[in-house]
Amino acid sequence: MGTKIFVNLPVESLDRAVGFFTKLGYTFNPQFTDANATCMIISEDIFAMLLVKPFFKTFIKKEIADTKTSCAAIIALSAESRAAVDSLVDKAMAAGAKETKEKIDMGFMYQRSFEDLDGHQWESAWMDLAAAPPQP
Repeated sequence: MGTKIFVNLPVESLDRAVGFFTKLGYTFNPQFTDANATCMIISEDIFAMLLVKPFFKTFIKKEIADTKTSCAAIIALSAESRAAVDSLVDKAMAAGAKETKEKIDMGFMYQRSFEDLDGHQWESAWMDLAAAPPQP
């Protein structure tokens, strides 16, 4: 088995978070789902573990970041096209997300960002590496 990534995110309400991400087209692994957590499948190698805050707290010694005032991480996902970037972010916005900044269009790279219902920042980006400017 190759390396996989499991991003763990604290959420206020598991049902609300599952409802939001279902509207974005994601599915969940019932084998790793209970009243405290669920495993959201992003791709065959990328997963987001959504954990209710009291359960999340059992894994850490620090305080949970207050996403109303702080950003602890940006979860960035590649997209197959500009249209796929727009589709994901538009679905997120329709489901209650907030756009966090203006879109960035550099020709060879296009990205948009949003904040989910729990304040976690997500980014969707498409890049044409063949068209990227050469590095000095």
